[in-house]
Amino acid sequence: MASYVASVPARSAARPTSRPLDAQLGDLPVAQVTNDARKGELVIELAPVDLPAGAGHHHGLDQPPVSVAEFPTGGMIYGFRTELVDETGRQLAPQLIHHFNVLDPSHRELFLPIAQRIAAGGKETGVIRMPWLLFGSPFTRGSKVVASAMLHNPTAESYRGVRVRVVLYYIAENRPWPLFRVFPWQLDVGFPVGDKSFDLPPGRSERAYEGSPAVAGDIAVIGGHLHEYGLSIELSDATTGELIWRAQPARDAKGDVVAMPIGKLYGLTHIGTHIVPEHRYRVRVVYDNPTGKVLPEGGMGVVAGLFVPDGDAPWPAINPNDSLYQQDLRHFLRLHGVWLEAKKGGMTMPHGGMPMHP
Repeated sequence: MASYVASVPARSAARPTSRPLDAQLGDLPVAQVTNDARKGELVIELAPVDLPAGAGHHHGLDQPPVSVAEFPTGGMIYGFRTELVDETGRQLAPQLIHHFNVLDPSHRELFLPIAQRIAAGGKETGVIRMPWLLFGSPFTRGSKVVASAMLHNPTAESYRGVRVRVVLYYIAENRPWPLFRVFPWQLDVGFPVGDKSFDLPPGRSERAYEGSPAVAGDIAVIGGHLHEYGLSIELSDATTGELIWRAQPARDAKGDVVAMPIGKLYGLTHIGTHIVPEHRYRVRVVYDNPTGKVLPEGGMGVVAGLFVPDGDAPWPAINPNDSLYQQDLRHFLRLHGVWLEAKKGGMTMPHGGMPMHP
């Protein structure tokens, strides 16, 4: 069985960037943002594109442009959903959305000094909605996020003027609820930066990645994403060997992945599962490819969820000049040549190999 393990570097080099972050974001198209204060919904919508029949997400179609969006209000996000409509406003099947990601460049991730992902969904994600009395992720009026989507169309029907959007559910600012301030987090077998998809070898294989959180706290909610032929995905404490969460995808009659379970790790007596910077945590995905051939970009393994820091511990600040931060941001903005540079660092090792920390 093929096996790959990667590990987060202990630190990354800081170096001056050629252009300030505001200037980099200023080059992006502006996404349409609509606020429905009555419903408590913020909608970020990308520019329309055409979806020709039989088009893959990397070839055969023009993707929606990576765009910047500015929040017109502040509050606490407690869920989201993705939508796709054609030029007439007709809702299209979610299977046409390969993925939709929203990145906050002004805050960092829990496990890496890169920009924070505040919402990420694929065709199997569905509606994510947490108890609004309990959990909310803070955002402020005027803050800017970056939205990116990849579409594909394996069907025999073409669509024109397709618009993809993410709908964020929020509680208005200055309310006495939710009770707990939470932060979104993500851990990926393709970390630290670059493409998250990987070529899937024939037969049974697995990939894993290990890292430590920047601050201590509780994982309250966890979910995952994998591709076709994925058997399972899990998060464990690599220091103690304890399994934190494991899930298998729900499939339809044809065997396609249609949903992933959401792990609610909180209860009446606890907020969630406690994690600490002194331990290492491992995300692991297992595949079984029966085709007998390598499937280009056929694998992916991501866990993500909500995290409650201990007490009033401040969230660690970003360093926009950090090399990992810049590599990751440039990749998210679809600037070329980034992942090739990252792969030269030897972040992926074969069969159980653990790369040395720089």
